[in-house]
Amino acid sequence: MLNGSERILTVAQVTQYIKNLFAADSQLNKLRVSGEISNFKAHSSGHMYFTLKDAAASIRCVMFKSANGRLAFRPADGMKVVLSGRLSIYERDGLYQLYVESMAPEGVGSLFAAFEEMKKRLAAEGLFAPEVKKPLPRFPERIGLVTSPTGAAIRDILATLSRRFPQAEVLVVPVPVQGVGAAAQIAEAINFFNGIQDVDVLIIGRGGGSIEELWAFNEEVVARAIYSSRIPVVSAVGHETDFTIADFVADVRAATPTAAAEIIVPDQRELQQFLAMAKNRMTAVMKARLEHHRRYVERIASAREFVRPSQRFDQHRQILDNLASRLDSRLCYLLQGCTARLDFLAGKLGALSPEAVLARGFAICLDENGTVVRDTKHLAPDDLLRIRLHQGYADARVIKTYAK
Repeated sequence: MLNGSERILTVAQVTQYIKNLFAADSQLNKLRVSGEISNFKAHSSGHMYFTLKDAAASIRCVMFKSANGRLAFRPADGMKVVLSGRLSIYERDGLYQLYVESMAPEGVGSLFAAFEEMKKRLAAEGLFAPEVKKPLPRFPERIGLVTSPTGAAIRDILATLSRRFPQAEVLVVPVPVQGVGAAAQIAEAINFFNGIQDVDVLIIGRGGGSIEELWAFNEEVVARAIYSSRIPVVSAVGHETDFTIADFVADVRAATPTAAAEIIVPDQRELQQFLAMAKNRMTAVMKARLEHHRRYVERIASAREFVRPSQRFDQHRQILDNLASRLDSRLCYLLQGCTARLDFLAGKLGALSPEAVLARGFAICLDENGTVVRDTKHLAPDDLLRIRLHQGYADARVIKTYAK
């Protein structure tokens, strides 16, 4: 323990001693404190500095960037919150302050816990998977709107749709967007639209509010109705910093109701500008093509063949005559060559013919069987022979044979 009568301490030593006391107290290291934010400042470093107060006292607080990056909302002056953290001494100023590790709006801690539990469970079931998201139609003709009939959201959506794309028909199913039974009516409206033909896209949403006011869009019945919808669903709940379960299940999440209307329909003025530009480009292309074809036709029309077509025919007649003469000459030449070759072959064939040999005085000897006799060794005296001459036959008998 410190004993002031024994030695003199520096300010730093006293401050460090008190800081160690704070660190040794387990209750001060795990505090949960409720109060109202004031003097809120978000530093350029990413850290947050503010005061937490109630009617009787105040505590300086700091929430470092590593901790506030997990916040689902942005703190502001006047907001009632519940903080978790540890109490310690800031040695430079000698002041105690709360080092905040987590923050939730006062009274909604259990809602945040339920929100996180449902988010994890539905994500595990695949309700948030990107591959199940349906694309939005490019030019919707019928738009379904599920929202409160009296809130600012419906006015903003209808005004934006009318301004950007008045051709679209808007069907509204009014529902309560907060309170008991609101979630069931929102889900029923989504199912109702899915029973109507030719509804191209749905918008469900409302304006901003606290987590309690937005809670109908966190309920499971709404999430499953969105997931089961055959019609693409755009969620437009609250402001840009507000997130609900409906936002994660929907095919598209819009930051605001106005943004939802801007997402689902094109701007007719932009379409008109695009069409005008397309028309101008098409006109320019067609003019260029017509000019090209006009020059081509003029070039053909001015060609000699079209100016004096008979002259062209005369030239072709002369060409045909020349070709006919050349063909006749070529045929005569070929025929002469073929005739000469045939004569030559006929002469050779005639020289080899037996008739020609007989005509020169030779004869053919045939035995009794009609076989040509070529050697005397096959003959014997008294054998009968038939001699074939150039003209007719003669029978003979062998008297005697002589070797060559």
